[in-house]
Amino acid sequence: MLPRNDVSFTPHPVTSCHPSPLRRGAGGEVSISLISRLLVLFPTAIIILLFALFIPGCSIRMAPKTSLPVYNTPEFTPEWDSKENSHVIPAFSFSDQEGKQFGSKELDGKIYVVDFFFTTCPGICPRLTSNLSKVQDAFKNDPKVEIVSFSVTPDFDKPAVLNTYAQSHNINYDKWHLLTGDKKAIYTLARQSFFADEDLGEQQNENDFLHTENVLLIDSQKRIRGIYKGTIPLEIEKLVKEIGILEKE
Repeated sequence: MLPRNDVSFTPHPVTSCHPSPLRRGAGGEVSISLISRLLVLFPTAIIILLFALFIPGCSIRMAPKTSLPVYNTPEFTPEWDSKENSHVIPAFSFSDQEGKQFGSKELDGKIYVVDFFFTTCPGICPRLTSNLSKVQDAFKNDPKVEIVSFSVTPDFDKPAVLNTYAQSHNINYDKWHLLTGDKKAIYTLARQSFFADEDLGEQQNENDFLHTENVLLIDSQKRIRGIYKGTIPLEIEKLVKEIGILEKE
């Protein structure tokens, strides 16, 4: 039997349960205190940046939009330098809600908003018309801005029907014209000139029904300058602002 060895153990006193801050030594260690300071300063820097971006008068605030692109294709790819050889809306003329001829001749030199609707539409058309009335109100005293709505059921929407519809929706004849006429001519103009179809890239013929909530902005040179979802109020607000931009060009 091995002899017992009495070994006494005396623990060293512990002065702290936290590690001591690291110091930057020869190996380049970064002290914990420095890291703590950086962590405190980082959120402050983010707050300062946000204030600089959104408080009026700050020099790095984003500049407001001063010009609009041109749209030359059905894909609505914006082109900013397309000043020459742009796609333009060809001449057209149809009957309005008072039975008078109205078209590109009467719109010459004007900015106008275009949409497509039918008077018996129970879905998007009432919302579309209601939203466009805000455009009518915004430019009621501005003779340089017009609204043009093409009926996509022109065989039913005769001038008398359009006139009743206009009266029930407080449409001002001097500002907003509802057009009807030959269905083939309207559909060809809508698809080939205004690029109005929702099903971009799909082959359409004159018998395919045209129904879209898209609203188009046409400048005084007959070019497409904007496309908007007419049933969305925020899109209409954007449309109103961008008409103002066109007027300053």
